[in-house]
Amino acid sequence: MKLLSKKFYAPLLTLLLLVLVAGCGSMKNTEQDLVSDAQDARNTIMMDHPNAAEMFNEAEAYAIFPNVGKGAYIIGGASGNGVVYQNGNVIGYSDLKQVDIGLQAGGKSFIEVVFFEDQGTLERFKEGTYELDANASAVILEKGVSRNLEFQDGVSIVTVPKAGAMAGISVGGQRFTFQPRQ
Repeated sequence: MKLLSKKFYAPLLTLLLLVLVAGCGSMKNTEQDLVSDAQDARNTIMMDHPNAAEMFNEAEAYAIFPNVGKGAYIIGGASGNGVVYQNGNVIGYSDLKQVDIGLQAGGKSFIEVVFFEDQGTLERFKEGTYELDANASAVILEKGVSRNLEFQDGVSIVTVPKAGAMAGISVGGQRFTFQPRQ
């Protein structure tokens, strides 16, 4: 029984390599490096996107993933490490994993921020296996473009493109883990 054609293996291997490289690029040597990158990402967003800057003050808490890498060829994957803040203080660290499927190809890196509207939503996130399904929509912030940001089911998600090129339409979800600060 022939499971997969040879034409399928090359794109699949390319995808796996892209996800591996994207994932490795998002890892940091120390928590201090990750916090520094998260602060730089926050400063970039605050300077370039005033509407998102307001969310940092309005939200109960937020998680910043400063270096998320994504690769896709039909099946896509993304990965990144982040810092979780409440009242401007680091309360823990998080890991983001995403899987999606659809008509898509390419690779990119971006900043993602998940804003939590209230303590209840933050507590669900801190339980350690928080998921955002295909219905969760992220606002993509582009330099010079203003967008309204609103909470939906207790969260507001913002992404800021950094580099790369990707095209397509896909459906998937994200899963987060949480590790409290020691």
